[in-house]
Amino acid sequence: MQQTEPPIKFGTNGRTSKLDTNGKPVKLGANGKPMNLGTNGQPVKLAANGKPVNLGANGQPVKMGMKGQPITMVPTSEVVNGKAASKQRAGTVNGSTQTINGSGLVKREISPPLVKSVKVKEPTGFPPSEELRVLPSDESFSWANDNYNSVQRSIDVWSFVLSLRVRVLFDNAKWAYPGGFTEEKQKNRRRKTASWLRECVLQLGPTFIKLGQLSSTRSDLFPREFVDELAKLQDRVPAFSPEKAKTFIEKELGAPVNVLFREFEERPIAAASLGQVHRAILHNGEKVVVKVQRPGLKKLFDIDLQNLKLVAEYFQRSETLGGPTRDWIGIYDECAKILYQEIDYINEGKNADRFRRDFRNIKWVRVPQVFWDYTATKVLTLEYVPGIKINNIDAIKERGYSRSRISSRAIESYLIQILKTGFFHADPHPGNLAIDVDESLIYYDFGMMGEIKSFTRERLMDLFYAVYENDAKKVMNNLISLEALQPTGEMSSVRRSIQFFLDNLLNQSPDQEQTLAAIGEDLFSIATDQPFRFPSTFTFVIRAFSTLEGIGYSLDPDFSFVKIAAPYAQELLDLKQQRPSGTQLVAEIRKQADDARSTTISMPYRVQRIEEFVKQLEVGDLKLRVRVLESERAARKATILQMATMYTVIGGTLVNIGVTFSTQGSQLIANGSFVGAGIFIALLIRSMQRVKKLDKFEKMI
Repeated sequence: MQQTEPPIKFGTNGRTSKLDTNGKPVKLGANGKPMNLGTNGQPVKLAANGKPVNLGANGQPVKMGMKGQPITMVPTSEVVNGKAASKQRAGTVNGSTQTINGSGLVKREISPPLVKSVKVKEPTGFPPSEELRVLPSDESFSWANDNYNSVQRSIDVWSFVLSLRVRVLFDNAKWAYPGGFTEEKQKNRRRKTASWLRECVLQLGPTFIKLGQLSSTRSDLFPREFVDELAKLQDRVPAFSPEKAKTFIEKELGAPVNVLFREFEERPIAAASLGQVHRAILHNGEKVVVKVQRPGLKKLFDIDLQNLKLVAEYFQRSETLGGPTRDWIGIYDECAKILYQEIDYINEGKNADRFRRDFRNIKWVRVPQVFWDYTATKVLTLEYVPGIKINNIDAIKERGYSRSRISSRAIESYLIQILKTGFFHADPHPGNLAIDVDESLIYYDFGMMGEIKSFTRERLMDLFYAVYENDAKKVMNNLISLEALQPTGEMSSVRRSIQFFLDNLLNQSPDQEQTLAAIGEDLFSIATDQPFRFPSTFTFVIRAFSTLEGIGYSLDPDFSFVKIAAPYAQELLDLKQQRPSGTQLVAEIRKQADDARSTTISMPYRVQRIEEFVKQLEVGDLKLRVRVLESERAARKATILQMATMYTVIGGTLVNIGVTFSTQGSQLIANGSFVGAGIFIALLIRSMQRVKKLDKFEKMI
């Protein structure tokens, strides 16, 4: 049978339509190709691989999983708000995209599947903070690497110590100044040495940075130029990468960061010598800060402190470094104790809780609460209490806060710590003090705290009263009781120095009121030439009051420490002068009775000792040696000068030998001669320093 052609069908547009095998018209797409239709007669979209794309109820494509099941899309807003786990991203900071903490300010990480990446400038729960300081990274420092070894570290430490020793020797050598020695030249050279010292301390890392900060409170031990330069270490401390911080948190707290916190800000808001601080939000919405310790810090401390103990022992044996009158071993032990306490964040959390309890009834002092469930030995989580830095004068003016009230509260809060609670903040620099919206004072960082025991507080009250009475002898005895002064055979020069200080302090008119910093300088200058050994607690208190006084003057031109402290001073005087009554009287009588009983019991023994002493004199077994101090000092000085002359001759001879052999090409012998000359020159410098010390002592007598 002859097949007939199917009839031609026309579409609505009058054009011919293509027919499929069933004779039905085929719909054509915009490109002229036939369109695939679904079972409902609607067109089906094809993917790039030619397979049909499934559409949802809203007409949008639905992505399918490996098992053919549709994948539910998570709205981006929910991810950013913390309803689904995600990695936080830092956006641009002040329009900058420069490197921070070893990574870009705009992190381009691979986004989780099916989540559209969004730039987030700040975590959603935090208020706008003060302008961010771009913190330098620690990745360029050798101590930040985990692969350093103890031998190389020891070499680095001793190279620094010996270099510093040589620089200090030349700073103090009068012959080393071209054109003659002057005090101004010495100060300029010391400033250069101090600047070099600060850079070296920063390169050596956390141990030395912290020791430098502690040394900046010891004007009694180090030159003023060194103290001023080391104080700059408070703000210039490099940060470590956020990846290290998160890994450390997960290791210490035993869970991933996104499980512990609803939000975690990778960019640290502050960095210190021992750790850095990140903002975060708990799953219950509580805003917190997470303080993370630097990785490998304990190992670094162990190596450094072993070497520094040897340095302290060397200093203790050295007369030129004040060994006989400076307890360098004790200073080392105190510093080591402070450092190990500071890297124990459990201890810091306990300090914060105690400090918070001490001020629980004072509404204008705020102390962050500790979240113990998110705290471990090396991670500390505290309540987020933002505020304006106490030295940010422009921001305080802009908000209309009372600067006189703020300065008064800073001093008054510290007087409460010293005189009433006995537990004080040992590092109240501007980075650790802030102002809240209601002008409350906010304290941060409780790693370094001091405690004044009740006995010490009583002795301090006696010392204060002795100063009030202008009694140098009582002041001296109280300083001995406080172990701030070492008793020696001849204390008359010490008493005269104290009397001079008291006369200078008390005989001033109100318009000549001396600042605490100046008083501290006068006090420490006495300690330079006398057997004072100020405990660290004492120096911390003096330094703290000096710092707060400086803040007070910057806030309020009419600031007066005396006016603020007057009520507390009067309270102390009233306590001292009031007559004991009741239980106090009974306690005083009992104390005096105990003293009398002890004296009575020991009396026979003392009489026996006197009798034995007299017998020894009679039989000639005991010889009394009378020393002629003037002649002895003169002979000692002459001996030292003779040795100095010998060192000069030998050193000069070796220099000439070295120059001669160097010109003849015998470099090995020349180098040996130069090394020997250097040794004798160092001995010469030491001898001249001993002569200078003797001259100074003669002037004091």
